[in-house]
Amino acid sequence: MQETFVTIAKFPYSTEAQIAKGRLEADGIDVFLRDNLTIDTDPLVSQAIGGVKLKVLAKDEEKARAILQSIKAYSVNDDGNPIVCPNCKGKHIEMYTTITNLKSLLSFLIGFITGTLPFSTRYQYKCEDCNTEFPIKN
Repeated sequence: MQETFVTIAKFPYSTEAQIAKGRLEADGIDVFLRDNLTIDTDPLVSQAIGGVKLKVLAKDEEKARAILQSIKAYSVNDDGNPIVCPNCKGKHIEMYTTITNLKSLLSFLIGFITGTLPFSTRYQYKCEDCNTEFPIKN
């Protein structure tokens, strides 16, 4: 029987993937990272190739996902308290960046053309329980 690997997580940079890999290997799960060397060579291609893929054997998928879920850090506010979803009051909130206005689009384009990181970013939050997207008001 051929054992196959399945992707259970994706990370923008290999340092984050290495932490998860170490945790899974400590629990006896075989882990394989894909595209980590490419992204280490040129981090700007991370979005284009889909990030670093964390892969485990198909037979270990359920156990590995449970371990990753147990150590997953969710978004907190400036005081260190969990951010709460305004819709369902859930605390499983992920932060992501978006290009939603002209300023952030121009910043992205200038950064892309010059090879620098963007200097204007908007942050949005998304509840994993009810998929509500919302900004944090200061």
